Amino acid sequence: MMSSIKQSAAWWCFVPAKMTDQAFVRALADIGYAAVELAPKSAWPLIQAHGLALSGISGHDSIVDGLNRRDQHDRIERELRSAIADAEKWRIPNLICFSGSRAGLDDTAGAAIAAEGLARVTPMAEAAGVNLVLELLNSKVDHPDYQADRTAYAVDVCQRVASPRVKALYDIYHMQIMEGDVIRTIQQHHTEFAHYHTAGNPGRHELDATQEINYAPIFRAIKATGYSGYVVHEFMPAGDPLAGLRQAFEIGAANL
Repeated sequence: MMSSIKQSAAWWCFVPAKMTDQAFVRALADIGYAAVELAPKSAWPLIQAHGLALSGISGHDSIVDGLNRRDQHDRIERELRSAIADAEKWRIPNLICFSGSRAGLDDTAGAAIAAEGLARVTPMAEAAGVNLVLELLNSKVDHPDYQADRTAYAVDVCQRVASPRVKALYDIYHMQIMEGDVIRTIQQHHTEFAHYHTAGNPGRHELDATQEINYAPIFRAIKATGYSGYVVHEFMPAGDPLAGLRQAFEIGAANL
């Protein structure tokens, strides 16, 4: 039986540093990808014209000044409401949200404040059928002091809001750096995960034999949970970008 899990790839990793917008979108369509992640709004018609969907976009700014600061909530609410409207119009299922940096804030307090911020727009997201996904990022290498750097934090936020439209974005690359134990985490907490990102580690490169994450069994674990959303490849190619995109897709196609 064909899997209901769809594959996507992140725009920013390839365009414009490695490929033109036209070449990237055409390549994804030719390989068999279903969607593009984090594409600028100006590219949405191009993506749609190639028969691809938009799997997710940023819901608000920024990674540093995020939901864990009440003084940012008014701005974030405005940005999220605008993004939800766009997502409903363009049938984008996921809006990526950010905790913000700790800056000395206790994790429990930060989760409570982030939940307050998300709760402001939860009814609108529910009505639109759009997921607000809190992204888990590593604070060790890429995003120093980011607060949502552990699965437990994102799960806490989701449970506080208690909405089917507020979930976590489980980024496998980032959580391999911070926690490891990826398959067990997916098995235990998949009900709070609505979106997945991939990349190799170390280096955030291709899903190949040079890195320590073995994606085939991870993908099988995701499939076993009954997940039916997107798995998004968000790696920065060290080699030929087209070959990397094809390789990632083939690993996914064989295991998802």
